[in-house]
Amino acid sequence: MSDAIVIIPTYNEIENIEAIIKAVFNQKNSYHILVVDDSSPDGTANAVKKLKEEFPDRLFLLERKDKSGLGTAYIDGFKWCLGREYDFIFEMDADFSHNPDDLNKLYDVCKSGNADVAVGSRYVKGVNVVNWPMSRILLSYGASKYVRLITRMKLHDTTAGFVCYHRKVLEALDLDGIRFVGYAFQIEMKFKAYKKGFKIVEIPVIFTDRTKGKSKMSGSIISEAVFGVISLKLNSLFTKQ
Repeated sequence: MSDAIVIIPTYNEIENIEAIIKAVFNQKNSYHILVVDDSSPDGTANAVKKLKEEFPDRLFLLERKDKSGLGTAYIDGFKWCLGREYDFIFEMDADFSHNPDDLNKLYDVCKSGNADVAVGSRYVKGVNVVNWPMSRILLSYGASKYVRLITRMKLHDTTAGFVCYHRKVLEALDLDGIRFVGYAFQIEMKFKAYKKGFKIVEIPVIFTDRTKGKSKMSGSIISEAVFGVISLKLNSLFTKQ
């Protein structure tokens, strides 16, 4: 039984899913994987089921009927993992924008007790992003600066989606109370952990934009993040959650 599991949410990731699963399983640490698939019409879930025959004790699949957003996929994944005996629960994309080799860096800092939440950070040491147009770099970097200003979190990459949580963090949060489902979900999770007093550590990583498949970024997701941060901060003034 592994003490660490990687949650990979998917929607139409048939071009990446087998490679990313095998890359995670090739790491020095023995990670398990939970794929949370939103009924991908391209057959992503079927590909995972086929791989489960090869990795029956390490690979798991949670199928959802609808495309309900990144945030709810992770919340469902968190609940599934908390029902098992995992101590370290990861968020990671399926498209290799997060390097599987960096899983070990996040794991080690949490395992050592030096962090409750480890964030794979693009901006803690300059701007470590590959293959993004300048407009998107400025948007992402600016969003993190904006969130830092509003929330007062001492994080350089507040919107990062490559994260390791110690289970005690997820157990302490009201997962059913997490409101955002898109880009702002990552901000809300970090902010709620920060408000609870958990230690969040940024680990520098290089983020590489996907080379296969289609990005899920949209204007509505960005808008949710921009306006959601203000409501998060205001609500925090009146509640401990």
